[in-house]
Order: sequence, then structure tokens, then C-alpha cells
Amino acid sequence: MFVLDDLLFRPIVGIVDALHTLALDELYDVDGIEDELKENQLLYELGERSEEEYERRKEELEAELEIAREVHEELTSGRVQVKR
Repeated sequence: MFVLDDLLFRPIVGIVDALHTLALDELYDVDGIEDELKENQLLYELGERSEEEYERRKEELEAELEIAREVHEELTSGRVQVKR
């Protein structure tokens, strides 16, 4: 039975783990969020965004960035695992 598990289920679990990691990496894109922060700043400086809208969006993006950095830290440390 253990040989069957090793031959059939381990490769599937490995693939699911890789897909999970890729999905988290895409969902929590640190560089993309940092680019959005820069774009928000630029739009505000050019006068295309009000101060209230700029501050609201900045707070949202900073919260997203904090979460994204935590997720990436967990990914690099190996603490994120697919439950079996």
C-alpha cells in the first residue's frame, strides 16, 4: 500500500503544492502593489486624484502590501503547506 501511495499520490500532492505556491505568488504580488502605490502618488501629484481619494487608496494598498509581504515571507520560509 505504501508503494502505491508513493507512486500515485506523492506526485499529485507535489503538483498541488506547486500550483498553490504559484497562486499565492500571483495573488500577493509585492512588486505590483508597490507599482500601484507609485501610480497613486503620481496621479495625486498630477492633480488627477483628490487628496481624500489618494489617502484612502494609499491606506488600502499599504494594508495589501503588508499582507503580501507576510505571505511571501511564509512562502520563502516553507511554513505554507498544502493540507493533505
